[in-house]
Amino acid sequence: MIDITVASLEHFTYRYPAGRTNALDVADLRIQEGLTLVTGASGSGKSSLLRVFNGLVPHFHGGTVGGRAEVLGHNVIITATRVLAAQVGFVFQDPELQSVYPTVERDVAFGLENIAMPRATMTQRVGEAMDQGGIAHLRSRAVATLSGGERQRLALAGVLALRPRMLVLDEPLSQLDEEGARSVVSILGTLAAAGTAVVVAEHRLDLLGSLHGRAIAVDGGRVAEGAAAARRRLGDVPVVPGPQRSTAATMAWELDDVATGPARIPIVEGVSLAGHAGEVIALVGPNGGGKTTLLRTIAGLLRPIAGRVDRAPGRVAFLPQNPMALLHRATVAAEVAWTVRGDAPSNDATLFIDELGLTHLTARDPRDLSTGERQRAAIAAVLAGAPRIALLDEPTRGMDDAARNALCRAVARMRDAGGSIVIATHDKNLVAVLADRTIAVGAGSARELAPVAVA
Repeated sequence: MIDITVASLEHFTYRYPAGRTNALDVADLRIQEGLTLVTGASGSGKSSLLRVFNGLVPHFHGGTVGGRAEVLGHNVIITATRVLAAQVGFVFQDPELQSVYPTVERDVAFGLENIAMPRATMTQRVGEAMDQGGIAHLRSRAVATLSGGERQRLALAGVLALRPRMLVLDEPLSQLDEEGARSVVSILGTLAAAGTAVVVAEHRLDLLGSLHGRAIAVDGGRVAEGAAAARRRLGDVPVVPGPQRSTAATMAWELDDVATGPARIPIVEGVSLAGHAGEVIALVGPNGGGKTTLLRTIAGLLRPIAGRVDRAPGRVAFLPQNPMALLHRATVAAEVAWTVRGDAPSNDATLFIDELGLTHLTARDPRDLSTGERQRAAIAAVLAGAPRIALLDEPTRGMDDAARNALCRAVARMRDAGGSIVIATHDKNLVAVLADRTIAVGAGSARELAPVAVA
């Protein structure tokens, strides 16, 4: 079988406008039809590399570029991004930023409208893409009401509707439940087998590893062939269990017969749960099942439709799925300092910055960081100052192994100091390592799962 080269980079270098060193320094890279898996730590240059393929690097971001980059016969350096966008489909790390229209069906049609596709053909393509992406049942939903995982599948459907010759995806599985992740992996495998060049940067390697393809690793902007993709499992990380909670443990929050949902439409009903000081609770379940809704209700950000919510006195920290929703200051250090501005002086903020591997990033603007780095910055910003209750929505989104391990240590330390932590996650290994209790949320209810027996 002849390998057909779809994209190539030769002696290609790129430096962001404010960068002191090259973000990319690629001697020779050729992308063929089929699957290419891009691995590497957060901040290694994976996203920068992917953005070369649709021309965002250098045309949107600016900066200094050298060498040669060619995609589908186009010289990237002199070709407008609108030309590349017609053939290169791109799914971003932040699906929240990829939606344009307020409803799902209209948003999927956006790309087709831009190329002036006839209405009849467009309608057919949109329907097929929604079916393929598994979101046909969301056709009439408002985009603002979707969960993070549902938004990821929406972004993918919008790109699939264009039927691109090259499909580039940046962390497409980061917020998907198990069923959704398997479905997307199956879609990518089918497209790659049919000759589409599929390039995927991802930290969730367990499912993607089952696909036939090639792997490359990015480290410091340089690309190595045959990535020694670390397949370490978070479940292997030794986290010391916290002290056994007694039946007399202090109540931190309580939901009593609560019905709740956005726009006063209940997603879950009859929920009676309580969280205590010194424990970690994991909320698990399908995308759109109500995990984020429960977190927001516990936090007081969403008023329940029925029932009662009680919280003990003290600060409540809330980490949303999209970290950019709370990162507004000029530097990482300023974000953390703002959180603890009214607290008594302590080394708590410095400890979190160091523990999460952010020391070398404290002077950076959070908006210039990779998704994994932004996630760590947001976690440090919300957890600094020892909140009484910490509510974390998909905290491992975009994180590499080292960052996940650091998060585990930070959460375990908070738990042991008496904090009440609730984590909404699809990360089964995170649940296995940290959760004292697990709540399954979905099908309109929330129920506690029995502890898993340890041999």
